[in-house]
Amino acid sequence: MSLPTSMNAVVIEGKAPVIKTVPLPNLPNGYLLVKPKAVAGNPTDWKHIEFGMGPQGSIVGCDVAGEIVKLGEGVDSNEFHVGDYVYGFIHGASVRTPDNGAFADYVALDSQLSFHTPKDIHFSKEEHIPEGAIHTFEGAATVPCSWTTAGATLFYHFGKKYHWEAKTPQEDSPVLIWGGATALGQPMIQLAKKYNCFSKVVVVASKKHEKQLKEYGADEVFDYHDSDVIQQIRTKYPNIKTLLDCVSSETTLEQTYQCASTTEKATVMNYMGLSIDNIKPEIKKDNVGVESTVIYLSLGFDVPLFGTVIPHDDAYRAHVVEFIKQINPHFLNGDLHHIPVKVYKNGLEGAVQIVKDIQAGKTSGEKFVSVFN
Repeated sequence: MSLPTSMNAVVIEGKAPVIKTVPLPNLPNGYLLVKPKAVAGNPTDWKHIEFGMGPQGSIVGCDVAGEIVKLGEGVDSNEFHVGDYVYGFIHGASVRTPDNGAFADYVALDSQLSFHTPKDIHFSKEEHIPEGAIHTFEGAATVPCSWTTAGATLFYHFGKKYHWEAKTPQEDSPVLIWGGATALGQPMIQLAKKYNCFSKVVVVASKKHEKQLKEYGADEVFDYHDSDVIQQIRTKYPNIKTLLDCVSSETTLEQTYQCASTTEKATVMNYMGLSIDNIKPEIKKDNVGVESTVIYLSLGFDVPLFGTVIPHDDAYRAHVVEFIKQINPHFLNGDLHHIPVKVYKNGLEGAVQIVKDIQAGKTSGEKFVSVFN
């Protein structure tokens, strides 16, 4: 097919996402040019706009599912073909590649970080899609950013192995997942359970999500609305060494931190570049550290972010590439499930609204996805 020279895309203008006409993105070696069928929103989208992390005029959006319309140089043509459907993520609104983001008529996708869809992929035509196996473009679009972040956390940072449904726990110790109903928390629970990474999967979330989260594999759900939730957790699980703050505000980081073991070496993971410096001195413990992960490192380049440059990490990229190879078959056979979806219409217009709605705090246990159909 012949491609146009320009396209519509959602770009940053001032502190707002707006639709503009722009050139098609550059197609680097190893990349696929994809025409979106569905795109999903993430908190990082509005944060890149609001906090000035994304340059003016850069294209917003990270998660996309769509059709391959062109193969870049160096793509494995035995694995990928024009007309195939794939899903994956981009660093939308990035300083390095401002011309490429998910919220556009055409998107450049790293083939090594791309998932294959089932052959029978289709649009759901529903406004709300329950969690389940991936059969729809909407469901596929929810996966890339959050699942690869969860995978990097468990298999790269915490060194877990790809022992599917291992008979005994890889670590005889519980994990705490704060924000279990978030778009990151839901895949984290599934992966921790399916690979039997820990002896218990302890989750903090609203009680209204308890049934869903236990179906994924949560062993116990504590309600963050309870004023004594930290004490409840510490009383029952006094020696938690692995703690994942899937909300990652300064408040939740401190709450998660307070649940850590007081005696054994423990690590609190967050996803907004926060550090031990964000912990009040009066609650700091010598045995508890704070780390963060940046999934954009899997793209294989230095990442300008949070006012600094995070140097490229080849090992990180290799781990995420391997993670996608490991879990793609489990999505194809329905062993792993996408999270619940709220569907928006009208492609880019829907994507603009998604950015605003996520910033306004309207998400609860589901991912917002806009469809191009």
